[in-house]
Amino acid sequence: MIKYLLLKYLRFDKSMPFIMVTKLLAFVGVGLGVCVLLISMAVMNGMNKNFIDRLLTMNYPLTLYPKHLLISDDLIDELNKDYLISPFIQTQAAVKFKDELHGAVVFGVDYEKEKKINSIFNKYYNNNKEKYSAILGQELANRLGVYENDKISIIFTNLSASAFSLSPTIKNFYVNSSFHSGLNAYDASYIYVDINDLKKVLKSDNITGIHIYSDNPKSDITKLKNKYSDNYFIIGWWEQNGNILSAIDLEKKALFFILMMIVLIASLNIITSLFMIVLNRRNEIALLLALGASKIEVRKSFMALGCFIGFAGIIFGVILGFLGIEILDKFDIISLPADVYGSSKLPVNLSIQDFFIIVFGAIFIVVLSSIYPAIKASNINVIKTLRNE
Repeated sequence: MIKYLLLKYLRFDKSMPFIMVTKLLAFVGVGLGVCVLLISMAVMNGMNKNFIDRLLTMNYPLTLYPKHLLISDDLIDELNKDYLISPFIQTQAAVKFKDELHGAVVFGVDYEKEKKINSIFNKYYNNNKEKYSAILGQELANRLGVYENDKISIIFTNLSASAFSLSPTIKNFYVNSSFHSGLNAYDASYIYVDINDLKKVLKSDNITGIHIYSDNPKSDITKLKNKYSDNYFIIGWWEQNGNILSAIDLEKKALFFILMMIVLIASLNIITSLFMIVLNRRNEIALLLALGASKIEVRKSFMALGCFIGFAGIIFGVILGFLGIEILDKFDIISLPADVYGSSKLPVNLSIQDFFIIVFGAIFIVVLSSIYPAIKASNINVIKTLRNE
């Protein structure tokens, strides 16, 4: 019975061609909605992953700061047994070259240790052993107009006592190289110098913190806090950038619900086509009910019809979506500015979680759209309909 009605109402009816048009519109609409959702989520995930990878490179997975105790050599040696680490000294400064003067954040690091946990630093570090050398962000170097081996003056905020006044500490450094992280906030303000050189300039051995590399930072932060939280702060990269991550998550959710409206609107065509079939075939349905067909069978038949149209559209949309993702991944159809995004190729990355959310969300809408017309079809007044006929 269910199979018979499904095949009967799926066929093209010359007397009512508009019903077939609405069924096709429903099929294509659901398919395009799913396709657009898959491609949009893949592009957004790819862009977000690209951005977070750059953010993570310059922020480090975990960072330890002193709370009650200063950072000692014993602590550094202890952490170095289990993790790749890079102790650092951080200070504010101004950098001057000829007539140009700009603010900067100076990091004193151990070059060899920093190379192991910072891929950007490792890529742009010019391996020379010259004393008092500095690695500048590319944007900062461009603003100053400096090149490799130029001498810059770094003016530190700590004050040195002279005969009659207090004056800032000024030290000349040679430009080792410049780095490009892809994030302007870092490229325009960061300077890396050797930690031992910075200790001599600041006349202090106090370590600001320790950058810690971890493949599983969210689990390792719990271990470190249990062990060191009494005397030290341990902060994860996601805690340092909570506002940015929240904005990315909100943007993704908003885009998902907006694009899901395409599927919702397309599902209205399923409702329309089913209602039109019910209205135009109510005599046939009433006759079937009079001959012994149950209301449940009629209801299931129309549910199956609506779900068949919707599910076929979802499958069509998934195939079309994966085809679109593959084309975007293989060919440079959309070109991006490489100096901003690090690559001219549009990044795409569809997660398994997003795929199932999209598919099950579309299935839920399709099933929901089929329920009411199916109930109306099964509740036809048999006696009244046949009498009017």
